[in-house]
This record gives sequence, structure tokens and C-alpha cells, in this order.
Amino acid sequence: MDSYKARLYQFSNNVNLQSEEEMEGKRSNTRPLTLLRKIKGFTRSIVEDLARGRAPLIYIERFRNYCTDTSGNCSCSSGLLTGKEAISLKRECHARRLDVLLRVLLIVQQLLQENRHGSKRDIYYMHPTVFKEQSVVDRAINDICILLQCSRHNLNVVSVGNGLVMGWLRYVESGRKIDCISNPNTAYPIPVLVEEVDDIISVAQYVVVVEKESVFQRLANDQFCKRNRCIVITGRGYPDVPTRRFLRLLIDKLHLPVYGLVDCDPYGFDILTTYKFGSLQMAYDATFLRVSEIQWLGVFVQDCDNYSIPQQCLLPLTAEDKRKIEAMLPRCYLQREVPQWRFELELLLHKGVKFEIEALSVHSLTFLSHEYLPSKIHNGGAVF
Repeated sequence: MDSYKARLYQFSNNVNLQSEEEMEGKRSNTRPLTLLRKIKGFTRSIVEDLARGRAPLIYIERFRNYCTDTSGNCSCSSGLLTGKEAISLKRECHARRLDVLLRVLLIVQQLLQENRHGSKRDIYYMHPTVFKEQSVVDRAINDICILLQCSRHNLNVVSVGNGLVMGWLRYVESGRKIDCISNPNTAYPIPVLVEEVDDIISVAQYVVVVEKESVFQRLANDQFCKRNRCIVITGRGYPDVPTRRFLRLLIDKLHLPVYGLVDCDPYGFDILTTYKFGSLQMAYDATFLRVSEIQWLGVFVQDCDNYSIPQQCLLPLTAEDKRKIEAMLPRCYLQREVPQWRFELELLLHKGVKFEIEALSVHSLTFLSHEYLPSKIHNGGAVF
């Protein structure tokens, strides 16, 4: 118990509230000054409990962005509060969890006070023998976001940028002009600190989000953006937070149609739902990360027949694929908001085969950019 007191008093002594002008953020409830006050209040309440001989009891709200009621009549929405979890020092597993949370919170406090940024991986390596694995740190960061009612980037905890963008777009990042328009088929890294993006200008007609870097590069080689006046983004698999925030920012500022192009397999489908509905792990922040406007452009199960994809390009669904599909089918938002998506997922399971976007190259290397995408976007092809 003494170690907890020492760490908590360290919080109280270290909190040095800077001037509001120095530390002001974009939203009043998530400014560094406000967050530092919340941290101080949180730790002070624990110190007071310990000083009075009481075991602290911490309540952490729990959120979800879907349930498994397939009737479509549920009341789920992004950021739905589902209850509270109580953490007490009386339980050994909770004591360790609180120890981790306080260690991470101390690091966050330092980042905010010094106006510096760090990654989740940076935080892990500050106490690797205590944390043992990255997921422990990830959980603590999510708990802190919920406790402080903020997003992860408000804590100055950032992801290593993974996404790419190209096309008819120009913006300023941290005072530096990024001019994609001058070379619309050249890839640029998506900004990690999206809040430092300003002065967004575009003459694009739509945005295409592609699942994989290989497809992104195919479109770049075919000069798809130059030919079609668009913006193309990839998260290179499951999208990280900066990619999702940057896409959300573009849609809010430019009000363009946005389309998703993913593999015809359960993982491609899950990636698409992450963009549209958010992830379960960050359900508390889904409202600020989801891009509900995104439409499914392809590839669809029936495309293998519609575009005469030969049998040798199709792969049988594995047992793991089938389990993943069966786990996704009951998600309430599929029935309530995109029933056609659910039908496609059922069709995928029924047909028992999957294929990649690149399978369209069986016709020609340029078939995707010259035939498939234009037929979907410009000629009224199937889009859900």
C-alpha cells in the first residue's frame, strides 16, 4: 500500500499547472490544463481514501458500438454506455491493474506538462518488466481516456503513422504545405498529429479508401487520381487512429462521397466496418472516429461471376474465416443500418470462397483502374 501512496503523492507534487494560453487545446474539456486538473483530482481522491484507511474504489465506464440483437430493434449507437466496472485494491488482479494505470497516468502527466508526444510503444518500454506486454498498456490508456473523458491524442499519446494518401489535395501540416495536387499519383504519409492539419484545399470529386498498400500502388502506377480527380487513402490493413481521424477530417471539411474497396473475405469486411462503425476496443471514441458516410464499392461475392474471375483465382474459406463471419453476422448495426452488407456476408459464407482485389488483374493490370472502379463510381454500378 505504501508504494501506491508514494506514486500518488508523486502525482500531486508533479502537477504544475501552466498558463491556459500555453496549454490550450481545441476543445475546452480536453485541454492539457483541464486534463492535468482531472488527473490531480483523481489521484487526490485515492490518496484521501488511503489516508482514511479505506480501499479506493474506481468506477470505469464501459462502452460498445454494437450488440448481437439481429432484430434491428435495439437502441445501440456509437459510444453506447453499457455500465460501469468497479476496480478495488481488495482484489489482487485489480491491484495490479491499478498499479499499471497509475504508472501510465504518471507518464501521460509528464507528456502533458512538457508538451511532448509519445507512442504506446514508448510507454511500454519505460516499464517493460512491470507491463510485460503491450496489450496491458493499451488497456490502461483506454481506461485513462474513459476516466478523463477524452480521446487518446488528447493525452499526447500518438500512433506511429501507417496510412498513405494521394490525389487532388493540398493542406498545411504544422506550418508545412503538403501539396499532393502537384503530384497526384505520389504517396504521402498521413499526418500523425491530425489536429495540426489546416487549410485543406481540394478539387477532388470523391475519396476512395483501399484496404491494402499493394492496391494503392496499383492505382498510383495507373495514374488513377490524375485521370479521375479523386483522393485515395489506405490504412495498409486495419486502419490506425491517425488514418481514421484524417479521413473523418477530410469528409467533414470537403463533404465528398467516400467509397471503400476491400478484399472479398471476412477480414476485408471487418476493416470496412472499422471505418464505418468504429472498433469495439475504442467504442468510447467511436463518435469521433467513425466515417458513417463510407459506401462499399467492392469487391463483392457476385463480382467473381460478373467479371468472369476464373476458379483458380478463388480460395476456399478456411475454418477460421467461417468462424469470423459467423461472429460478425449478429452485429446489430448490420441489420439496422446496412442490411445489404449483412446479405453480402451471408452470401460469402454460403458460397464458401474468397478472393482478393488483385484477382481482377486476370484480365489486365489496368482492369481495376480503367474498368472496374469507373464502372462502379461513374456508371451507376453496385455500391452499398
